[in-house]
Amino acid sequence: MALTTSPYLLYSDGNGTIFEDTSLYALGRSGWDALPVPVSEWIELPDGGSLYELPERVGIGIDVKTGELRLCEKGWAVAAFIPPAHTGFYISAFETKPGAPTLPLFCYTAVGWHNDKFYVPAVRIEQDIRQECAGFDADKVQTGVTHLTQAYPHNRLVQHLANNCALTYHCPAARNYFIGRWECPVPASPACNANCVGCISLQPDEETIVSTQDRLSFKPSVEEIVEFTVPHLETAPYPLISFGQGCEGEPLLMWETLEKAIIEIRKHTQKGSININTNGSKPDAVKRLCEAGLNSIRVSTNSARSEIYMPYYRPNNYQFEDIVESLKVVNSFGGWTSINYFVFPGMTDSIAEYEALRKLIKETGLKMIQWRNFNIDPDWYLGKINVSDTGECMGVKQLMELIKEEFPHLKYGYYNPPIERIKGKYEADFAH
Repeated sequence: MALTTSPYLLYSDGNGTIFEDTSLYALGRSGWDALPVPVSEWIELPDGGSLYELPERVGIGIDVKTGELRLCEKGWAVAAFIPPAHTGFYISAFETKPGAPTLPLFCYTAVGWHNDKFYVPAVRIEQDIRQECAGFDADKVQTGVTHLTQAYPHNRLVQHLANNCALTYHCPAARNYFIGRWECPVPASPACNANCVGCISLQPDEETIVSTQDRLSFKPSVEEIVEFTVPHLETAPYPLISFGQGCEGEPLLMWETLEKAIIEIRKHTQKGSININTNGSKPDAVKRLCEAGLNSIRVSTNSARSEIYMPYYRPNNYQFEDIVESLKVVNSFGGWTSINYFVFPGMTDSIAEYEALRKLIKETGLKMIQWRNFNIDPDWYLGKINVSDTGECMGVKQLMELIKEEFPHLKYGYYNPPIERIKGKYEADFAH
């Protein structure tokens, strides 16, 4: 239901109980600035969303009576985690106290309370239901795990996907694999050639934050990859296999293995799509994979600008220009090209970033933007990449609209499309 007034600010007592402060309206944050959120941009917190209390951080709101910005005098600030398929427009507005702990690697979207419901400034950017909370039956996942680990008793990848991904971290892609549907994850590389500030699988010992999952600890063989992916491509609805997962390093470092695996997979089946999620650091390797039969690529980036990309990714032996080249390579083979675009309100929607994104789309023939919420402590991130002024911003919603207007064929979403969507049935069969 659309709001006619701003929702109230939320605060936590520090023990996990959340209250509304009816003397303050909720604000959003863009870069370093707290701003009013247009009333039209609030939606009900989607199913699968959750709330976080933010230790040693104080909420900022608008005084209901005076219209002035002020700090909430009670408890800790609160933020929302919005589930996959949704993109947030504003970060939670708070002031960090000295000595506050760094927040773990989640997204911290603004949130408010109105008429007994939580509201967030966000949009559903993807109609595909593949990671809906309601779509997962724990019993079916467990049955699938039991069946497939017995079917492939010596396959270390299947064991990793079962015990590490599906059962420990409840990874939606791994759970879908064990239910026998859609996208199948294929982690392939224990090593990486970037040192991302917000790496979700390996953080340096001196950092106070911890990675959200354990990284793959072995190099899978061609046989291990082929053994479980061919049956998935043959039998799953809208099948897709993806190298490059959150529980590994950079798959292009294993490109020789992946090349052999793709060739072998295509000897057994022509069904489905073969995708790689990557930092795009090795265009020559990408070319070899395309020649072997790679169908699509998703290149992750926090920015279309080298000066924002480099201090975040801290790459070894590659440059921002290499990721642009990798997209061009796949496009030259007629493959599907996406960017996994880390949305950070106040950076992603800056005028400078907008101009750089337009240039990237034109240069590469980009086919899709996956508008992903950036899972990172906002203050920590801006400090790490040394940004004190984010420049003039237009708002994430406005950015999305302007880009769509200029590039009407560019698809928006959150997931890698299966071959059926790539070949033109893009909008059919995937909506609710």
